[in-house]
Amino acid sequence: MLQVAVVGSGPSGVYAAQGLVQQERVPGIRVDVLDRLPCPYGLVRYGVAPDHEKIKSLQGTLRTVLEHERVRFLGGVRIGPEGLPATRLRDLYHAVVYCVGAATDRHLGVPGEELPGSWSATDFVSWYSAHPDVVSDRFGADGFVAGARVAVVVGVGNVAVDVTRILARCAAELSPTDMPQAALDALSASQVREIQMVGRRGPSQARFTTKELRELGALPDTEVVVDPAELALDPAYLDPSALPAAQRRNVEVLRGWAERPPTAGSRRIRLRFFLRPVELLPDGGGRVGAVRFERTLPDGLGGVTGTGRYEDIEAQLVLRSVGYRGVPLEGLPFDADRGTVPHLAGRVLRAGSVAPGEYVAGWIKRGPTGVIGTNRPCAKETVTSLLEDAPALVHRKVPSDPLAALRSAGLHPVDWSGWQSIERAEAALGASLGRHVVKLPDWQALMDAAQPL
Repeated sequence: MLQVAVVGSGPSGVYAAQGLVQQERVPGIRVDVLDRLPCPYGLVRYGVAPDHEKIKSLQGTLRTVLEHERVRFLGGVRIGPEGLPATRLRDLYHAVVYCVGAATDRHLGVPGEELPGSWSATDFVSWYSAHPDVVSDRFGADGFVAGARVAVVVGVGNVAVDVTRILARCAAELSPTDMPQAALDALSASQVREIQMVGRRGPSQARFTTKELRELGALPDTEVVVDPAELALDPAYLDPSALPAAQRRNVEVLRGWAERPPTAGSRRIRLRFFLRPVELLPDGGGRVGAVRFERTLPDGLGGVTGTGRYEDIEAQLVLRSVGYRGVPLEGLPFDADRGTVPHLAGRVLRAGSVAPGEYVAGWIKRGPTGVIGTNRPCAKETVTSLLEDAPALVHRKVPSDPLAALRSAGLHPVDWSGWQSIERAEAALGASLGRHVVKLPDWQALMDAAQPL
């Protein structure tokens, strides 16, 4: 019987597990889905905005896979120097599929980026999603209560739209979500009344999807402002007929906002284009007080060039949202330029040769591209490679039950019943606060609720 470890319980990991146990080519495969967190679902739990209930409902689909009779969830299992070495994990299973995502964010690389009040959007998302690695009062103490009035979000992708939308929502809109109480309290006390979302390129090259973009225009008591002069700097905006359908729809939405008369609202969202951040400027107290941008123009090659003209935008809160990046996992090869593990159709490559029994799927395989559904064909390709290799893999001697070996290594995994205990604790917390479900915000609370093996 082939025993496989899948490292990571986000969409790519769960889709890989699903592909392995639902196929008939190699019957009886058993899959352990390992995660360093005691909670499953990866970015569906900790990355999808709390007000996106329809997308978060995907957890139900992932749950069905993790409750399969030949799939076992083992949370709280760290792979690497502070946990189980990857080489030891490889000894416990016939094959290992790494689905560890892209765990960090890209930096702007400009002076002043580390000023107080300047953060990554990744940290902000993790904070309002109750990721246990994030200090629960980080933004409450240093981002909102401190008196931020204007926020600048650098980037024009879906994450940038998410954080802009969350900043613009009021307490009544956020209270029905599973947002942790500390984040809800901080956002309720927020004095942010203007959010400027800024891209260095034009509207036709923005990475947000039209559905996400339109949500900004549907926010109550919020005015969306777009400068038609900035849009007109993009040649494709003037003649969008040659654009792919998705970009053309984006342009049409932006055009509608630019051409409509001003609307009332206590909050304002400004969408800015062709501005490249060059420096974050301090205020008199040493916190971020403004962002200096250079005006850019299309270079005719799909990029932009600087013009030498600058604009300072006031901001007491700056969130950079310029992409995710994979990080090395000790024991695996890593392509530092791409931020991925080298592979051939999902098979890990070491020094250009296939490493038997080692595989990758998801962002650590292809980079942080696509939407949640993109992980399904990505995982399918990797599973196909593993199944082709199965006749050679199954002859390796491995323990009959790797869980005993994990325990002997000093690990105390959180099994599915432990995760269900966390769910019950979060429901009880929500009820005590007069809300629905409220996430537990830190490691101690999660592990106390889980009662690991």
